[in-house]
Amino acid sequence: MTTPTIRVQRENFDLQTEIDRLTAGRADIGAVVTFTGLCRDEGGSLTALELEHYPGMAEAEMRRIGEEAVSRFSLLGLTAVHRYGKIAPGETIVMVVASAPHRQAAFDGASFVMDFLKTAAPFWKKEHLQDGSAGGWVSAKDADDRARDKWITR
Repeated sequence: MTTPTIRVQRENFDLQTEIDRLTAGRADIGAVVTFTGLCRDEGGSLTALELEHYPGMAEAEMRRIGEEAVSRFSLLGLTAVHRYGKIAPGETIVMVVASAPHRQAAFDGASFVMDFLKTAAPFWKKEHLQDGSAGGWVSAKDADDRARDKWITR
């Protein structure tokens, strides 16, 4: 079984480097799907998001999610990287790269990982506002739960 590559890191990542690592020397891969999540400025009101995580637990949960995706969708490769620290609008937060023999498995695998990362992995976001004040912690969204739940009934 393919072992997912999972990282939680402060520094940025390079999408092309991650794709190259996943596909180097492989002739059995027919599809690579990537997702990169970026920090938004929320209409100009946000200067940064501060992401915190539960060290050790975040990586373990990401690994569990990744292993389930590899098994469920017969992925040939999976990389998931989540950043922490203060992240400015336009900067990257998270990346998922899924490879498979066919496109639908790669799409489904990447979507599955993101839907569960948003709801199950222990990460928290705090807003930093343009006026210099610290906003609140970002609450979980019902839409994220609904996105995750569609995989539970399948």
